[in-house]
Parts: sequence; structure tokens; C-alpha cells
Amino acid sequence: MLWNALPKVVFSTTLSAVRGNARLASGGLAEEIERLRAEPGEGDIAIGGATLAAEVAAPGLIDEYRVRVNPVLVGGGVPFFPQHEHQVGLELVETRTFNSRVVFLHYRVAR
Repeated sequence: MLWNALPKVVFSTTLSAVRGNARLASGGLAEEIERLRAEPGEGDIAIGGATLAAEVAAPGLIDEYRVRVNPVLVGGGVPFFPQHEHQVGLELVETRTFNSRVVFLHYRVAR
């Protein structure tokens, strides 16, 4: 799999060790993102999970949103977009609809 070769930073309150091409975060999420952005080279920083995404959305650390919408309604769980004090403008970059009826939406944050 493509993801296996990519370096990963794991945020956990329960793990004491990780395996493979991963390391446990040594600081807060915003601090880790700034550390990763300062590393040489180009690359994306992907954040999985609503809790982590909400933590970096509030201070404006997200440049792009890549969302997959599944054709299922669920009546609970962690909100994907937390309540914000301000509106975030988005520019549509790409859409795709898969045979599974999943819709991929790629937005860039308008700055």
C-alpha cells in the first residue's frame, strides 16, 4: 500500500510505542504541524479524524480540505466541523464520484 512507505506521526493518549514508519508525537498538534512544515522538501500533511481536524481548523492551520461523503446518514458521533467563531471561505478544486456512490470533494481555503 502507498501509505505504508509514508512517514507518520501518531497522536495518542494510550500508546507508548508505534511500529514501522511512524513515531509518537512529542508535542501538541499545532507544534507538530509547524515542525513538519519546516522540514525540507514538499509534501502533504494529512490529518485523520474529526478531533484532530477540529484542533487545527480553529487556528487556521488547514490549507485544503479533502472530504469523502458516503451515502449514509448517521445520527451521532463527533462533528466533522466544530462550531467556529468565523466563516472559512473555500474554493472548489476537484470533485469525483466513485462507483460506490462516494463523492470526493477537494477544497482549498480562500485566503
